[in-house]
Amino acid sequence: MASEREKELKRQYKEMKPDMGVFWIHPREIKACYLQATQDFRGVMNGALVRLRGGMHPFRGLQKAWNELGEEAFCIEVLERLPYDDKDETKTDYSEELELLRMIWEERLQAQGYSFYGKRA
Repeated sequence: MASEREKELKRQYKEMKPDMGVFWIHPREIKACYLQATQDFRGVMNGALVRLRGGMHPFRGLQKAWNELGEEAFCIEVLERLPYDDKDETKTDYSEELELLRMIWEERLQAQGYSFYGKRA
């Protein structure tokens, strides 16, 4: 039977709210970027970095630029955090809000002259 401590840790884990929003990966000197919305910044950003370092990122153009320019030429940054809905504590799916936020940032970046790494491998 699970101890009280284990039950408490499980409860705390279920109540965790990871940071979510939109981040981008881009070379500092080139106006091209990879843009992604996520419900878990830490996990998804770390995963992208691991895939890039391993040569296995699904976006070929991004991986090619990473390989050619090197890791030190790139920035991985949070563009905007999406807050949790305080009025609805039961809400767990923010995919629509995240997609809208991603589209807003895509328009902003396009207006600044950025292109986007496309096509998955």
